[in-house]
Formats: sequence, C-alpha cells, structure tokens
Amino acid sequence: MGKGGSVSVKEGNVMSEDAPGNPGAVAWPDDYTASVMVRRMQAKLHRWAGEDLSRCFGDLFNLVYDPAFLVHAFQRVAVNAGAKTAGIDGVTVAQVKAREGGELGFLAQLRDSLKSGEYRPAGVRQVMIPEGKSGKFRKLGIPTVTDRVVQASLKPAVVAGNSRTPSSPPMGSSAAATCTSA
Repeated sequence: MGKGGSVSVKEGNVMSEDAPGNPGAVAWPDDYTASVMVRRMQAKLHRWAGEDLSRCFGDLFNLVYDPAFLVHAFQRVAVNAGAKTAGIDGVTVAQVKAREGGELGFLAQLRDSLKSGEYRPAGVRQVMIPEGKSGKFRKLGIPTVTDRVVQASLKPAVVAGNSRTPSSPPMGSSAAATCTSA
C-alpha cells in the first residue's frame, strides 16, 4: 500500500503519491487553513479516483482524525443551527468551547480516541417533532456534539474518495468490488 493508503489493483503495483493523507503532524490549523487543506485533499482524492478506477483507498480513516479535517468538521458543526442542541450527553457546542482547553482540547481528545480505536458513538437523544401541517409527529435523533464532529470529518473523505467519473462502473459492480482492504 502506498502513501495515503491508495493502491492500484491494476497489475498489482502500488502507486506512490505526491502527498500523504496524514503525515502525522499534530499542529492544529486555524479555521481557514483547515478548510483549504480539506478541499485540497478532496480534490486529490477525486482526481485519483477518476484517474484509476481500480484504485482502492484503504486508509481514508486516517483523514477522519487528521487535525485539519477535525478543525473543519468542528467549524461546520458549530455554525449549524443544531449547535445549540445537546445530544444524549447534554453537551452543546457552546459548552465544549467553554470547557478548559476549549475547542482544541476537545479535538485533541477526540483525535486520540479515534486514533487509538477507543472511540465509540453514543446513542442519540430522540425527540418528537411535528410532521408538516398534518398534526402528526415523527422521531428525530440528535447525536452528541462528538458524534456530529466525527460524522462531519468522515463525510469529505468518504465522498471524495468514492467519487468516480460518469463512465465508471457503479460502486457495487465487480470492477469496484476488487477493493477488499477498504
């Protein structure tokens, strides 16, 4: 497997990459820099996926705990209207920011938990919300801030890594199914 965890199944060769997915740096970028870094990695993953349809991205999980992805994810969660809503643990984004260590302390703990494999998602808080003007209600699950950040960090890696060109086979086809390490 090459740097960044991508492998070309074609001819069994491992393809080297011009940039690793997570070089191991623990420097926490500012919001703008994190956004730029995430977009650049998304562009690379999209380009690599389109250039070699047999390429497998076996370690996209490394991007989930990458400092830039976590900072970007936290900012997306913080500006969302649901930031004021607590999950089952009763914690809001404002409370995370107010804790000792603040946002970066929270993200450092989350990164360690993800990296070590100790992270486990919590249950969701269920509330009943009105469903249109019918007078009926439906259940809505509200994840914890921690789980929302993990989901927001996962999304750009998975979406970009699984993007294919319009002429590529569907992800469930045999050409795409050759990737067993993902």
